[in-house]
Amino acid sequence: MAVSVPAVPTSVWIWAAFDPVLVLAGLYLGWKADQAGKIFIAAIAAIGIALLVDAVLTGLGLPLLAPMSREAPTLIPVRAVAALLWAALGHTARRIRPPGTKEPGTKEPGAKPGSPDGPVS
Repeated sequence: MAVSVPAVPTSVWIWAAFDPVLVLAGLYLGWKADQAGKIFIAAIAAIGIALLVDAVLTGLGLPLLAPMSREAPTLIPVRAVAALLWAALGHTARRIRPPGTKEPGTKEPGAKPGSPDGPVS
């Protein structure tokens, strides 16, 4: 008895990477990650959230772009790479600032004493 690999259309692989719950969770958790190393934790959490929400929606009988079922693969490798990319994108987007803006929590070097941006006495 030979084991066959289930044939999954390429479109399902792409939709698994662009699962709306995965995208939103990855971007949000990546945005909240204050260190680059936490991107991996954000990606793992995003996969877990996306799989749980997808399982609940499948159980309710609602249609999904990349459906989950007992017979179909959950495409974990595709979702893992996508979650890592979405979390990294969210992390990077938060750190991009227009030129001339200061980082939150820093003081202006020439600010007057007593002003909100001035040195603390």
